[in-house]
Amino acid sequence: MRYRFCQWDPKRHGQNYDLKSLVKIFNHLLLQTGGDVEEALKWMEHFGEQHGFFDDKMSFEEFKKHLHEHGVIEKQKGVSRLTPKGERIIREDSLGLIFSNLKRDQEGDHRVPFSGQSGERLTETRPWRFGDSTSDVDPTSTLKNAIHRGGIENIQLTEEDFEVYETEHLSAAATVLLIDVSHSMILYGEDRFTPAKKVALALTELILRKFKKDSLDVVLFGNEAWQVPISRLPYVQVGPYYTNTKAGLALAQQILQRKKQGNKQIFMITDGKPTVLMEHGQMYRNAFGPDRRILNKTLEEGSRCRRKKINITTFMIASDPELQEFVEDLTRINRGRAYFSTPDNVGSYLFVDFIRNRNRRVR
Repeated sequence: MRYRFCQWDPKRHGQNYDLKSLVKIFNHLLLQTGGDVEEALKWMEHFGEQHGFFDDKMSFEEFKKHLHEHGVIEKQKGVSRLTPKGERIIREDSLGLIFSNLKRDQEGDHRVPFSGQSGERLTETRPWRFGDSTSDVDPTSTLKNAIHRGGIENIQLTEEDFEVYETEHLSAAATVLLIDVSHSMILYGEDRFTPAKKVALALTELILRKFKKDSLDVVLFGNEAWQVPISRLPYVQVGPYYTNTKAGLALAQQILQRKKQGNKQIFMITDGKPTVLMEHGQMYRNAFGPDRRILNKTLEEGSRCRRKKINITTFMIASDPELQEFVEDLTRINRGRAYFSTPDNVGSYLFVDFIRNRNRRVR
C-alpha cells in the first residue's frame, strides 16, 4: 500500500477555525508568553498567515476587536493587557481542557481516609448505632444476621441484627500547589511548564467554583521558593534556576500551618531531582547526578510533612530512572502518592487525585 504525503492546506482540506477555536489558540499563546498580550497577538497573526486562521469571515483585526469589545484585553498606556475577565477565561479554558479527559463519575468532593457519616456510601458495613440514618441500612446483611441468630424458621429482627453501610467523611482541604520553575522545565525543546501552569489555573478555577470552603496557595520553587498570588498565575515564567525542592516543601508547610482546614496537602509538579539548597545564607548546588547531601535534606522535609499530617502527592513529568527513584523515596518517607506522567496527561491525573483522593499510579 502506498501513501502520499503533502503539506496541510486549509483551503484544500477544508479546515475551519471558528471564533471559539481562535480564542483557545490565543489563550495557549498567552500562557507560553507569560501573559504578554502584545507578543501573543504577534504570534497569533504569524500563525494565522501560515495556517489560514483568518479569512473573509474573520480577519485578524476583527479578532482583536472582538477581544477588546468583550473585555478580554484592554489598552493601558498604549499597551494591550489582560483584564480580570481575560484572566478568568484562561482559567476556565484550562479547566475545560483538563476535564475533557475525565469521566463524569470522577467528579465529587474531598475524601478523608476514615469512615463516618455524611459522605459517599462504601461497600463495607458495620453494626447499627443510635443516630444512623435508616437509608443507610443494609437489608441483606441485616436479614443474614437475623437468620444466623434465630434460624430460617424463626426470623425476628432485633437491634443487634441491623447493619448499615459505611460512609466517607467529606472535608474541606487546604492545598499548596508547588510548581517547579527551574530551567529544565523548558530544556531540550520540550515545554513542560505550560501544562503545569494550565493545571494551576484549572485547579484555581475548580476551587473557586466548587470547593468554596477550600483554600489554594501557589508556591514556585527554583533556586529558592516564593509564594505568588493566584491572579499572577498567567504571567509566571521559567527562570534560569536550579531546583530547590527543600525550600518549596518548607514554605508549603509554613503556609499550611496557618490554615484551619483539617485536610492539608501538597501537590508538587516537577521534572527533576533537587539540585540546590541554601545553608547559612550560602547556595550549595550540584546539577550533575544525584547529590546525597541535597537529597537527604529534601527527604527530611518530606518526613516533617508526614509528622504534621501533610500529605505530598508528587507528579513527575520525566522518565529518568534516577528522578523516579528520588520521588519513590520521598513518597515512601512521607507515605504520600506519586504519579509518573508526561506533560500531556499531568493535568488530568492531578484532578482525578484532588477530587477522588484515590491511590493510583500512572506509568
